[in-house]
Amino acid sequence: MLTAVILFFSINSHAQKSMPVVHSKVGDKLETKNGELTVTCIGQKHGFGKGESYDADIRSPKSASFVPGGEKFYVNSLEGGKTVAYKTESLEKIKTISHNFESGTGPMWLAPSGYYEFTHYPGGENKSFMGKPVEEAITRDGKYMFVPYYRRTFDINAQDPSALAVIDVEKDEIILMTETGPLPKMVALSNSGNLLAITHWGNNTVGFLDISDEDPHKWHHLPPITIGNKLNLNYSLTKSIDRDSGSGYSLRGTVFLPGDSLLLISGMGGPLAVIDVKKMEWIGMIPSLSQMRHVIVKGGNIYMSRNSSGEVFSVPLDSLVQAIGRQRGSTREFKIPGIKHVKVGGGARTLKASPSGKYLFVACNSSSALYVVDSEKMEVIGSMAVDSFPVGLDISPDGKYLVVTSQGRKNGGGNAVNIYEIEYSDPAEEAASAAVAAELKNPQHEEPEIKETVETNSVEKDDSSLILWIGIGLLGILVVGGIFGFYFRRKRGIESRG
Repeated sequence: MLTAVILFFSINSHAQKSMPVVHSKVGDKLETKNGELTVTCIGQKHGFGKGESYDADIRSPKSASFVPGGEKFYVNSLEGGKTVAYKTESLEKIKTISHNFESGTGPMWLAPSGYYEFTHYPGGENKSFMGKPVEEAITRDGKYMFVPYYRRTFDINAQDPSALAVIDVEKDEIILMTETGPLPKMVALSNSGNLLAITHWGNNTVGFLDISDEDPHKWHHLPPITIGNKLNLNYSLTKSIDRDSGSGYSLRGTVFLPGDSLLLISGMGGPLAVIDVKKMEWIGMIPSLSQMRHVIVKGGNIYMSRNSSGEVFSVPLDSLVQAIGRQRGSTREFKIPGIKHVKVGGGARTLKASPSGKYLFVACNSSSALYVVDSEKMEVIGSMAVDSFPVGLDISPDGKYLVVTSQGRKNGGGNAVNIYEIEYSDPAEEAASAAVAAELKNPQHEEPEIKETVETNSVEKDDSSLILWIGIGLLGILVVGGIFGFYFRRKRGIESRG
């Protein structure tokens, strides 16, 4: 068994090293087989070469996000320690935001929460560092953007507290800084906009920042929640290791379900985890949805990507919530019905949906491709080559533009951002969906009621319980009626004998 595992990783490592580097170009086009949409590359930003597309700030671009109005988008350059803002229409660079700091203290920083202590670097809060921006989340009103750092640069193995920047979206400036747990990768905003979840890949924990106050300086951390067991980190202080492996569940994808009762956290090294947000506790796992990388909610479905197998999964939101409601309290391993999946390209990473939710766009890393999936049929309807090796992706709120970031690998590729224009055969459908989403504070439908009951073997058992109670009620009525009947008959008999 051990030999097979070693052989697998050896072959996989060799395959990665031998993968050819792909470069796409402006004008590249994808036309879906059903003719419903066309995706065309209209611009690029490269951290290599020369010419109009060259941008020195693009260095290992990890993720991208459009602002709610769609007029600009951001790209996080992980190794460059920068977040770059561009105009969507002209692709003109607006500003570059640097993540370099003299220390982790000062008027810009929230007071330490006491939840995240420096144990390997005593006094680490006073050390200068560059933050490595990973993902981002933008508030629904487009006012703030939250950017977590993979690590502070002096912490070579990401085992002590990292940090998170709060950016003023209008000014494109960092206005607030705060601590996080080790190696945060994903951040997600609650539907109410009052809570930010910060998922720590590094030690199986999820942090929470209460952002309900209008004054950001009054925001505060809540106690972090552990998924399974909190990892005890104790790595070298002089030699770096691969922290993307051996990190427990490798928690990543993070999404609040409508109603904010539940929070889903995917584990690239384990099952999908479920957190009860109201009780602030981890309640269990979904083993059938293991090794998921990215998770989104769109319409009435939850969609997930699995990097290891190059697949996209879907499950009806109602089915998942109701199944958890029936089973919680009796088990920590939830069984979810209605799961579907489809094979896409190797290394399925970030996925996003069009405004209508009809189409899913998936960045596939090892296959260096962009895939399009019909979400209703769960089938691939098109794909195209993009710069090696894509990881991040976002679609503009109106569904017209798509940005894909290619981070690259040690053997080359990457350092590229590709911008696409999407044309739909039925643009009115996407436009109408985008308009509705823009008008509604919470475009998702209401979350089904969650009931803490033990799951029965079948729906028929629930129905039979109802019938039993009805029968008991009728029997009670008959008994009471019989008692009263006997009483009145006896009374009439006594009266007649007197």
